[in-house]
Amino acid sequence: MNSTVLQVLLVEDDRDLAASVADYLVLEQISVDHAYNGQAGLTLALENSYDVLLLDLMLPRIDGLTLCEKLRQQGIDTPVLMLTARDTLDDKVAGFGAGTDDYLVKPFALEELTVRIQALAKRRSGQMKKLQRADLILELDSKVATRDGQTIKLTPSEWVLLETLLRASPAIVSKQQLERALWPDDLPDTNSLKVHMYHLRQQVDKPFSNPLIHTIKGQGFVINEV
Repeated sequence: MNSTVLQVLLVEDDRDLAASVADYLVLEQISVDHAYNGQAGLTLALENSYDVLLLDLMLPRIDGLTLCEKLRQQGIDTPVLMLTARDTLDDKVAGFGAGTDDYLVKPFALEELTVRIQALAKRRSGQMKKLQRADLILELDSKVATRDGQTIKLTPSEWVLLETLLRASPAIVSKQQLERALWPDDLPDTNSLKVHMYHLRQQVDKPFSNPLIHTIKGQGFVINEV
C-alpha cells in the first residue's frame, strides 16, 4: 500500500454521502477535511494545502462553480474534481471554464473516485493562470509580475523562486526545495540561494511598506501577510 497520505478537501452538503466518502478514502490512505457549504470550503482551501479539492456542484452559500472560480482568482492551483448529478455538455463547459480539472457524475463508485483523486494528485492544475498573495501578482501566461500595480522586473532565477513560494503559500518552503527548484541537477555552493533571496527581496519587498517574504528560522521561507 502507498505510504504517502494524500490530503483532500471535500465540500459536500450531503452529510451521509460525505461520511461514506471520507470513511472509504481513509482506508485508501487519503486524509479528508470536510466542509458542508461553499463558504466554509473556501476558507479551508485558502488556509490549508491540499492535493485535490472535491467540490459538489450544488452547495449552500457558494455553489461549486463560483467556489472554483474564487480559488483560481486567488491563485490556488490545486486540482479540482467536481462532483455533480449534471452530465450535460453545457454543464461541463461551464465547469471547465470556471477552472475545474475533472468531473465525476453522481452516483459514482468509490473505487473510481479514488483513482481520479490519485491521478489528479500527481499534477497541479493547468487551469490556473495567476498566482496572487496580497497585492503581489504573477501572471503566468504573460510572465508579468506586479505589486500594488507596479511592474516588478525579475531575472529568470528570481521568477522561479517567487513562483515556487507563491504556489506553496501560505505553506513554508524549505531551503532544499528552493535549491532543487533553481538547480535540479547540480546544487551550487551554500551561499548561492542566500544571494538570490536577497535580490528577490530587493525587488518584491524593499520598495513597499510591508514585506511579504519572510524567513522562518530553521524551516525555510514563506510568502504571507503578517
